[in-house]
Amino acid sequence: MIDQPRMPRPPASPLAHHWDLDPDIIFLNHGSFGACPRAVLAYQAELRRQMEAEPVRFFRRELDSLLQQARKNLATFIGADVEGLTFVNNATTGVNTVLSSFPLSPGDEVLVTNHEYPACRNALDAAAAQAGAVVIVVEIPFPLNSADQVIERVLESITPRTRLALLDHVTSQTGMILPIETLVQELENRGIPVLVDGAHAPGMVELDLQDLGASFFTGNCHKWLCAPKGSGFLWVREDHRDGIRPLVISHGATAPLGGKSRFRLEFDWVGTEDPTAFLSVATAITVVSAMVEGGWPEVRRRNRELVLRARDLVCNALGIDAPCPDSMIGSMAAIPICDGSPEPPPLPHGLDVLQDCLFFDHDIEAPIVSWPAPPHRLVRISAQLYNTEAQYRLLANVLAKFT
Repeated sequence: MIDQPRMPRPPASPLAHHWDLDPDIIFLNHGSFGACPRAVLAYQAELRRQMEAEPVRFFRRELDSLLQQARKNLATFIGADVEGLTFVNNATTGVNTVLSSFPLSPGDEVLVTNHEYPACRNALDAAAAQAGAVVIVVEIPFPLNSADQVIERVLESITPRTRLALLDHVTSQTGMILPIETLVQELENRGIPVLVDGAHAPGMVELDLQDLGASFFTGNCHKWLCAPKGSGFLWVREDHRDGIRPLVISHGATAPLGGKSRFRLEFDWVGTEDPTAFLSVATAITVVSAMVEGGWPEVRRRNRELVLRARDLVCNALGIDAPCPDSMIGSMAAIPICDGSPEPPPLPHGLDVLQDCLFFDHDIEAPIVSWPAPPHRLVRISAQLYNTEAQYRLLANVLAKFT
């Protein structure tokens, strides 16, 4: 690694005061874990105070109605019917939940692309192995020229044995918005249920889950919605609800219905846990919306325009073309960089040496991704309201010294 002088740190956005982010770090990695605004954390802290002030009152007398209202607020934001919506800790949990209940038989085929988030790919591999099913990996190139390449590769991989497709809405490592509307329509019309891994979608793209028509959709609220960590959701289309059960079987499996569905009873109580992250999602939606005039449409527009400018800065500094069309970019973008070590980054933290260099030598937090496999690498940049174009210019200048 080349020793480099530390460059002047550009200022953050005037909107950065809404977050508790370390002012000494140029944080360009909202996509990994999100960042929760101060006002939302304060709301969650008050909920926790109420919970601990009288736990029986909170869990037995108040929680049911609180969860119901929280689901309604989220359902409105993502265009889902509330009865098919349940909170889970994260999208990986949502994927595992569907796969643990979905009926697969020996010889069945399940589709997934080579861009799928590794944790969810592992879940699919495990479910297929247990059932004797076969995982068909659809190879999607990156860089690529058109979203049509994704559609063509997926559809040509369908066979009479295809039973399920697990597809990203927004790819994690490569930061692309896949043509999910077309893919869902084509697959579902062929009788192939689609499980959409929408981890990055809520808050990055406008959602209408009922109009989308996928059998299953799971997403994170802690990323682009800026809700507390541990808040995600799973939505199940009505025709599949009787067959999907939570990973933890608890009281709801045998409780009297009392006017509720078995789906609702089972998912609403899986044991004692801290539900305050779920109950803070609506506040996060409101708080972020109020940061700019124009609300969420303006938030999404600003973030997208910023990340496109940032991508141009990095690509120009590296002397390369943009690796995918602008139309496939939301609030996150990945750019190929010089190769690294032929071995995966060492555990326990698994961070590339260049990512550590950016952090320790330049105060920049930006992920370096091994994709599709070492030694090939990408830098992935995220744009949130607290970022500025000058921050990405600094990143581009630093990366240019390693080419």
